[in-house]
Amino acid sequence: MKIVLLVGAGSFIGGAARYWISHWMHQRFPSSFPLGTFTINMIGCLAIGIILGFAEKGNISSDWKFFLAAGLCGGFTTFSAFSWEILTLMKQGQALQAFLYIGASVIVGLLATFLGWQVSRLG
Repeated sequence: MKIVLLVGAGSFIGGAARYWISHWMHQRFPSSFPLGTFTINMIGCLAIGIILGFAEKGNISSDWKFFLAAGLCGGFTTFSAFSWEILTLMKQGQALQAFLYIGASVIVGLLATFLGWQVSRLG
């Protein structure tokens, strides 16, 4: 239960930060390019790389790892977890699985979004 609370607290902070930064970026740098989301994704990727790199070396406790990586980064952006999983597959010599995961995630994700959008237009 402790891990669930740590992840939940981190997710709350990460989600609130995502909203604030995205809103601030949109106000400060208006553009048709989703600069806020892009910035958040890149910050999240950098952060999860640092956090899990330190965790691998034993410099971060398990509780902090769950709070920061699964909670904070997970609430901030799931793209960071996606990129870490791809890096892990690559480090394990599973390049084919990594590229299949990338392709399937993008293609199936776009199709699922389109399908959901179409379903919402039925009613």
